[in-house]
Amino acid sequence: MRKLGVFNSITIDGYFTDKNNDMSWAHRANDPEWIEFTEENAKSGGELVFGRVTYDLMKSFWPTEMAAKQFPELAEQMNKLPKVVFSRTLESASWQNTRLIKGDLAKLIDEYQLVVNPIALGAGRTIFDGIKEKLNLKLTNSRAFKNGNVLLTYEPAH
Repeated sequence: MRKLGVFNSITIDGYFTDKNNDMSWAHRANDPEWIEFTEENAKSGGELVFGRVTYDLMKSFWPTEMAAKQFPELAEQMNKLPKVVFSRTLESASWQNTRLIKGDLAKLIDEYQLVVNPIALGAGRTIFDGIKEKLNLKLTNSRAFKNGNVLLTYEPAH
């Protein structure tokens, strides 16, 4: 059975969006090491999995001309990879190659890849908003980048 993983950029104070649901702080144009990593990560295939809010943010950026100009290879991969959006409220999925699943994703995740960015927002949303019980994780890998980002990979601790 395939692993289900989450890949998210977060701030040093734990937010993945700012108070206006913006994630533009996580996009780093003109950073060859970071762009190479994200392109290779996208080429690894698999299915992209989103909650509704993140799905809405992603579909508002990756299919655009701006994304194609700034990140041509990554935008192509993001648009062509199969995608799943978990939502209780969304009626249909409009981004190409996306299927909608009604329900809760949290207990299905096998791996969390969190990219901690060296920026503090002071307010916003965390990826764990709404969890109902404590989630213990164990660190399985880490990688520091020259731009200050740190990739932390976790699995649920059983």
